[in-house]
Amino acid sequence: MRSQRPFLIEALTAIGLIAAPFVLPYLAFTPTTMSRIVVWGLFGIGFDILFGFTGLLSFGQSAFYGTGGMVAAYLLIRMGFPSVVLAVIIGMIVAAVVGYLIGLIALRRTGIYFAMITVAIAEVFYFVEFNPLAEYTGGENGLPGVPTPKLPLGFTTIHFDTDWKLYAFFGFWYFIGIVIALRIVRSPVGVIFSAIRDNPLRAAAVGHNVHGYKLTAFVIAAAYAGFAGGLLGVLQGFMPPEAFTFDTSGQLVIQTAIGGAGTLFGPLLGATVWLYLSDFFQNTLHLGATWKLVLGVVFVLLVCFLRRGLIGGIKDLYELVVRPAPKDAAAAASPGAAGASGKTSGEIRVAAPTPRRPRAADTISGPILEAIDLTKRYDGLIANSDINFSVRSGEVRGIIGPNGAGKTTFFRMLTCEVPPTSGKITFEGHDITGKSVTDVCQLGLTKSYQVNQLFTRLTVRQNLTISALAERRGKFRLDLFKHIRKIRGLTEQVEHTLDLVNLTGRADVPVSALAYGEKRRLEIGLALASSPSLLLLDEPLAGMSPSERAETVKLLKSIAHGRTMVVIDHDMDSLFEVVERITVLQEGRVLVEGTPEEIKSNTAVQEAYLGGVVAA
Repeated sequence: MRSQRPFLIEALTAIGLIAAPFVLPYLAFTPTTMSRIVVWGLFGIGFDILFGFTGLLSFGQSAFYGTGGMVAAYLLIRMGFPSVVLAVIIGMIVAAVVGYLIGLIALRRTGIYFAMITVAIAEVFYFVEFNPLAEYTGGENGLPGVPTPKLPLGFTTIHFDTDWKLYAFFGFWYFIGIVIALRIVRSPVGVIFSAIRDNPLRAAAVGHNVHGYKLTAFVIAAAYAGFAGGLLGVLQGFMPPEAFTFDTSGQLVIQTAIGGAGTLFGPLLGATVWLYLSDFFQNTLHLGATWKLVLGVVFVLLVCFLRRGLIGGIKDLYELVVRPAPKDAAAAASPGAAGASGKTSGEIRVAAPTPRRPRAADTISGPILEAIDLTKRYDGLIANSDINFSVRSGEVRGIIGPNGAGKTTFFRMLTCEVPPTSGKITFEGHDITGKSVTDVCQLGLTKSYQVNQLFTRLTVRQNLTISALAERRGKFRLDLFKHIRKIRGLTEQVEHTLDLVNLTGRADVPVSALAYGEKRRLEIGLALASSPSLLLLDEPLAGMSPSERAETVKLLKSIAHGRTMVVIDHDMDSLFEVVERITVLQEGRVLVEGTPEEIKSNTAVQEAYLGGVVAA
């Protein structure tokens, strides 16, 4: 287990770097090739944090690679800087600053548009290096004369002036780079990176500043690229202009895909395969210009048959050979399987409310949530018109209405997912009209979704941890080197939520392996884990079988104790069992409010649903 061997990966990395010079030469690896692999691997660590962990595919990393390298080379060659390491670190800092400025622009878009912006940025940097800044960068000639590093020890000085000494120098910095990266991905920030990769919209909805964390990942990747670029100049004795080319970024993406994204070590393994095959095809098989075609075919085959890369393939083989699936796996995966506590999923019981941090608005009297004259128009269509709505603290309110009544739009305005055209929303004394969904979640208002919005590549426990982190840390904090286990109260909060939604026995199961009813409970759990003052549930019974619906009704009754809740659902019989008061919407307006008994016998409600048939 990870807790029993906290430094196992770091120790194996050190052993591998030390053993490589004794093993790889027998496979025709030269010291220079091994140094190149280590530099590419260090370059790829940052890119893997950006792409593999955060889900941002950038084709512009060459811009930061070249920037860091050129700054370091300029300091060493033109300005006579005495320390190679210090010059490389300054180059890294400059690359990180440039990455921050570029990230402010590039991260305004997502998906393919973000990727295309990074391509354009790389091309701009390449042009600037060759033309306006050629006096400083050497243009097409680069900057020759980068000195080798040296380490003064007082009584002597170690000069890294041979191939094997240079490998030791680069290997040391790769080890430092991987240790820092491991700390980052094990930190709360690393967990949130994974959440953004899986579902950025839900990461924002549970209270995280998604843009801030994306920018953080972008800057980290730029810093790693800048440091690796400085080491490239040291390795080759000059800083080549090719560092800025799109081909450099393309090779980085390919190497990461070959080795396995989201592993940190994938780029190193991918670089080993890529550089070995390129040397083999050119120098051993003498394929000439054809080597790129052959290497491209090899890459396509690897990606097609090993979609998770070489490391993913190795993991799959290990699981197949060393950890065969238990015979009772099917039983363990069934919705009614006994959990770790010995209870089956159908045994719902009353649990205490999740403790939450004190808020300044806790002493405010009056409604906890109030909407005043809330209206939403889409061009000429009026979705909601002049809705006045309020919820008292501790109340469990239901919202019903026929299809097209405006329930979903109204709910989305309450959670600030869409802004109202006019009107005002207050929550715990705060005017939240126009705020972001992240900000209102931080205030204590959270929502579950009609269509499950989960982090499907993660486990149940990790899903709830992501939500609880927002409540424990706020919407943005750069605790990059703090282990997630050291956050006070986090484990207890997650375990309490697991127990509350009766998923303790499924805590370490991937979300993709859950039954539909379990996913619906987890959807509610994500909203609960942030310890909200007000919980909004959007059709929690949608799509369920009768048995799942009955089980979820028990769950809703359980979590309603001591909480303020607003629930939308079409299953009125089930809803009437849970709520204390009902608001009925029709044609975007409030038709009537009352207790479940009053609503059942209300003629206007019957006419709204059945066109007067029942009343007649």
